[in-house]
Amino acid sequence: MSQNAAFDTSIPVLTEVVVEPVAPASAPAAAAPPPAAEQLERRATERWTGEEWSVLERRVTERVLQQLQGRVDFVLEQRVRDAMADAMQRTLEVFTADLRDGLHHALGEIVSQAVSQELEHVKALGK
Repeated sequence: MSQNAAFDTSIPVLTEVVVEPVAPASAPAAAAPPPAAEQLERRATERWTGEEWSVLERRVTERVLQQLQGRVDFVLEQRVRDAMADAMQRTLEVFTADLRDGLHHALGEIVSQAVSQELEHVKALGK
C-alpha cells in the first residue's frame, strides 16, 4: 500500500482487522458447530412438550394471520373495486343504449307529427 500524508497509520486497514479463521486440515467437516437455527430446532424437538408446540403453533398462526390480514383486505378491496367498475361500465353502456333508442323513437314521433301537421296546414291553405 502506498503511503501518503493523509494516511493515519494508527487506523488499522481492512486486511489487518478481518482475519479469516483457518480450519485445521485434520478437523473433519462434521466437527463444526451447527448453525444456531439447527441448534434451536434440535433443542426444541428434544425438550418441548406437546403443549409448548401448541403454544408456538398458535402464536405463529396469529402472527401470520395478522400480517396477511392487511394484504387480504387490500386485495379484496381492489377486486371489489374492479368488479364494481366493470359492472358500472356495463350498466352505463346498457343505460346509454336504452336512452339512445328511446330518444331516437321519441324524435321520430315528433318529426312525424310535425310533418303531418305541416302537410295538413299546406292542404288547408290550398283549399
